[in-house]
Order: sequence, then structure tokens, then C-alpha cells
Amino acid sequence: MALFRKNLRSLLFQPVWLIVCLAAWSAGAAENEGYIEEVLVTAEFRDTAVTGLAASATVIEPDDMASAVHHLEEVLSRAPNVNYASGASRGRFIQIRGIGERGQFSSPLNPSVGLLLDGVDLSGVGTAATLFDVQQVEVLRGPQGTLYGANALAGLINVITPDPADDHGGSVHLEAGDYGMFGAGVVLTGPMGENAGYRLSAQQYRDDGFIENDFLGKDDTDNHDEATYRAKFVWGSDRAQWQLVMGHVDIDNGYDAFSLENTRHTRSDQPGSDRQETTYGALSLAYDMSPGVDFTATVTHADSEIDYGYDEDWTHTGFHPWEYSSTDRYERDRETTTLDVRWLSKPGQSDWDWVAGVYALRQDVALTRTYTFAGGIFDSGFEVERTAVYGEVSRELAPAWRLVLGARLERHTSDYKDNAGVSFDPDDDLFGARVLLEHELNDGGLLYAGVTQGYKSGGFNIDGTLTADLREYDPENLWNVEAGYKAMLMDGRLSFRGAIFRMQRDDVQISTSTQREIDDSGAVEFIAYTGNAAEGFNQGIEVELAFAATEKLSLFANVGILDSEYQDYIDGSGRDLDGEDQAHAPAYQFFAGGQYRFNDNWSARIELEGKDDFYFSDTRDSPNDRDHQSESYELVNASVTYQAENWKASLWGRNLTDEDYFVRGFYFGNDPRDFYTARQWTQLGEPRQVGLTLSADF
Repeated sequence: MALFRKNLRSLLFQPVWLIVCLAAWSAGAAENEGYIEEVLVTAEFRDTAVTGLAASATVIEPDDMASAVHHLEEVLSRAPNVNYASGASRGRFIQIRGIGERGQFSSPLNPSVGLLLDGVDLSGVGTAATLFDVQQVEVLRGPQGTLYGANALAGLINVITPDPADDHGGSVHLEAGDYGMFGAGVVLTGPMGENAGYRLSAQQYRDDGFIENDFLGKDDTDNHDEATYRAKFVWGSDRAQWQLVMGHVDIDNGYDAFSLENTRHTRSDQPGSDRQETTYGALSLAYDMSPGVDFTATVTHADSEIDYGYDEDWTHTGFHPWEYSSTDRYERDRETTTLDVRWLSKPGQSDWDWVAGVYALRQDVALTRTYTFAGGIFDSGFEVERTAVYGEVSRELAPAWRLVLGARLERHTSDYKDNAGVSFDPDDDLFGARVLLEHELNDGGLLYAGVTQGYKSGGFNIDGTLTADLREYDPENLWNVEAGYKAMLMDGRLSFRGAIFRMQRDDVQISTSTQREIDDSGAVEFIAYTGNAAEGFNQGIEVELAFAATEKLSLFANVGILDSEYQDYIDGSGRDLDGEDQAHAPAYQFFAGGQYRFNDNWSARIELEGKDDFYFSDTRDSPNDRDHQSESYELVNASVTYQAENWKASLWGRNLTDEDYFVRGFYFGNDPRDFYTARQWTQLGEPRQVGLTLSADF
């Protein structure tokens, strides 16, 4: 608790509190009052207002940002206690409340954070999470074992695209900025006869990236080249509503992010790539089954071809007499099919509200790895099957008091084989549950307290030359105890959401690494693997405020405080990490700012986001902790917008102070000039970038 109090004190000195104080001052000074518009969370069994949901959730609207956004990684910092790791062209590995993976190499991945796009499971392949024509991003924090099972131990990211419009129309979008940034997109939408509609969208986005490769004389070896195509169709009758979602995301990005000087100047002679083509679809039915029961069914399929590789030595041939030259490439073909069928009671038909459902998932992953020191091409096949039954009941115990009970029983089986003769076929029976007590206050506010259980299946490691005792690891279980308060206050001008939580983790699955010499040259094999620690806990506070100070001024502030520790854990190098912080779990995070509308046409917005330092991994070979940590930072984003009747122009800037910050880090030896002495390597986040965005409706 001493560390927890220290984290709280450190946050109190951050500039976010200036905005909170300004909000309090504006409350007394306001003459023309605005109001906060309520939004719905769709990721629960029933659509629920975010202030009426007895769980920690943030709803992010990508268009409501100071700077242009193109990918999920660019909006995650808006939600408290949410972090991400890159190590690629995009930050596709997400951590919620300090829990989540930070990368993937050869071994199969069991994500701790689920990712859904219009109901399609994209967990673990988040490079496809582009944000053109996205209505909202829902971030559910805490285990979602009852709702989504094994891939939502820490939480869930739910991305929702807009529905078709009632009238024919559309929009065009253009943007340009420095670093060769250019984007163009179009949206078409409207009705297709009675009770039917369509929405089509397409965008192409490009930039050169922020790296200069001095050896090749290029400035686009870490570029982004991303195309997004989406389609949504709805049709039906009075009793049945159908929805068909289809999409294709084509990512052709470079990957050249690390240098021996830890700068944005590289010298690799074989820059890597981070490509992904994902084609997906979902067909859903909502059926009015009887006067008291609704029925829903959704079937989804996603096919992703992923090509990820890098120049392992980060240099060119002839750089140094002690050099080595190596590349590593991972080509994956992943297919995921899901079926979710549920029956729901209609509200108000009886004293009990209930949900009952069945779920099935089938996933097939084929991997081909081409590695300089592997002595040949490595092939593997991985199959996963998940089946589950789940249910939830709720009942009003007394006026304004409600009890919710939910449970999910899941069977998880997998089968792995590779051309090295390694095979595994583990299976697990897993159980998740939640118990919630809700109390509606006289002013419409909500008090809640609950216990939720999450789970994650066990797995195995196949990277490198690991010994037998490091090959397999057990399932992880997590208990989350949480209490919260939510309300719309001051006649709808102030939205407040706050929660305090403690998550107790058993058999914690930890991603760590080790390194071993490849040959007499001094080159080393870097092996990432997952193992179990004894226990750990993650506890903290989350507060979210939105305040309509006046009709012209709106303010917001989201704050997360996190204390995380391992208990009885010794890492792969033999270091005792009992009581130490978990990786990618900053002690505080915040996102705050305000928007001012000068008149009907002109407005300005400023945002401030910040994050405390955190460990890059759970391997800490150096006695100096700073060798394994990021640095705390604050970023400033701002925009000025002109809004006409049918068009809008926005001049924006991201990271205006040009702050250096890190999105991935490692500790090992890779520089022949110092005899491959182990030290810290970091991947830098985006520098200052400015641009202009234009959009027009028709």
C-alpha cells in the first residue's frame, strides 16, 4: 500500500488536475449551460447506457479527437489503465490494468485482451484495427469471463461501425500532413427499399513513417500503407432483423524501428515488413421469438494472412569485423470461425431477467518461419476449439436494488504439430462467473459492487532451444473485486464514473525471455517464452469526467492509478521479483483536455495525455532497473476546426512538444562494437506531426 500511496501522490502533481480545477471553476461561472450526451455500450448482453453499466467501461468516438486518428493504438490512451506494446509497425498488443501480451514470435498466442470488430473476433491480430468509418470503440476493463471467455481475462475492446442511414447520402474525406502523410476515403449510405439499408466505405492511407535509414538513403522503410474496405447491410421485418457485415483490410507496412543508437536513424540493409490482409464477415439475426423471449444468433469468419519480419542485426554487411547478419520472418495464415446463439428475456415481463447462450470457436493457424540460423524453414500447425455454455439472471431484491448472477463453462482444446517433431494437445475445462449488486440512487446515479472471475487457457512454448521444463504452462485464473459509482449530475452537464478494484491473479502467465549463444561468433539466440508465476495482484482507481461547462466550453479528464506486483516469482535469469511491478503497468495514466466553440463555425480543442514509467518486460537481467524501464511522458495534441453546413476542415497537431517516448523495449546484446554487451533497446513513438483534414457530406 505504500507504493500505491506513492503512485497517488505522483499523479496529483500532473497537469491533468489543472483541467479538473478549471472544470470546477467553470461550474460556478457558467451562464449558458450545455449538456453531456449519453452513449450506449453494445458489448454487454443488452445495449446499456455507459453510466448505467455496472462495470468499468470507456466509450471512445474516434472523430471526437484533436488529431486525425487511423488506428486503434492512437486512441487507447484515452481510456484509463490501458496500455499497448508495439515492436512492429503498429501497437497491436494491448494491456488492460497491467495484464496483456507484449509480442508474438513462433509460439501460439492466447490473448488476455479480446478484440472484436462488429462481432468478429480479431484477438491477437490487431494490426487490422483501422478506424476509418468507425462509430465508437468500447473498452471494457476487468475480466469478461461470463461474456467472452478465455480471450478476455483482462478486458475487451469492442469496435463498432455505424449503421446505414435512413436517407441516401455519404461523405468524402481527405487528409495530408508532414512525413508524406496522405489519406482519402469515401462513405456511401442509404435505404434499400422498406426495412433495409446499406453502408459502404473505403479508405487508403499512407505515410513514410518516422525513420531515416542512413545506409539505404531512404526515409520510408518504416512506412504505413493501409487500405480499409467495409460494407454493412441490414434488412428485416417486424419480428426479424438481419445484419450482414463484410470487410477487407490490406496492410502493407514497413518495419525498421530499432537502431544501435536508440534513435530514428537506422542502418539495416534488409529492412523488415509488417503486412496483413484480413477478410472478415458476420451474419446476425435478432428475432422476436415470443411475447417474453428474444433470440439472437451470430456467425462470423475472419481469414488473416500475416507477414512479419525484421533485420535482426539492425546493420549492414561490412559494418564491423565482429558482425553477424541475420533476418527473421514469420508468415501466418489464420482462420477463425465463431458461432454465438442466445435467448434473452424481454425486460419487464417477469421479476427475473435472464440470458442463456451457447458459443463455439474454431481457429486454425499455419506458420512458416524463415530464420537465418534455423538451418531450414520451420513449419507448424495450430488448431483451437472452444465451446461454452453461459447464462445470467438478475432480479430486483427491493426497490432500487438489483442482484445479478452470471456464469460461463468453457471447454478449450488445442492441437499443435511442427516439422521439428514437437507436438502438444492440451485441453482445459474453464469456469468464469460474476456476482453484482446494483443500487439506483434517487438522482439516477448508480452504485455497484461485485466479484467477477476470469480465466485464460494454458499453453506451450516452441521457440528456440528451450528445455522441457519450460515448454508448457498452466491456465491462469483471476478474481476481480470492484466497486463503483456513476452518475449524470448538474442537470446532465457533468458525467462522472469512478471505480476502485483489486484483481488477484493465480498461476500468472508471464511473458519473459532468455538468450543463448548461437555459435562462437558471439551472436546470441533471443528466445521469448511464457511461464507461470505463483501469484500477483493488480489494484487501482479509475475516474472519468466529462463536463459541459457552458454551451461553448466542454472539458474532460480520465485518470487511472495502478499498483501491480508479483508474488513469489523468480524470473528466467534467477532474479527474485517478489513484490516488483508487473510489466507494461504504469502507476498512473491520464487523458484530459477541453474544446471551445467560438461560434457556429470555429472551434478549438486541446488534449493532454500522460503516462508514468513502466517495465518493458518481466526479464530483468540488469541490476539497474532503469535498463528495463520506459520513461514517464506527457503529450500535447491540439486542433482548430472550421465547420460549415456540409463540410469541415481541421488543422491539427499531435505531440506538439516533440516529446520522445517509448512504445517497446528490450534488454540484450546486439552491438558488435561493445562485444555484444547487453543493454536497453527502445522503439520510439511518433514525433511531432501536423496535418490538415477535410471532409464533406453529400
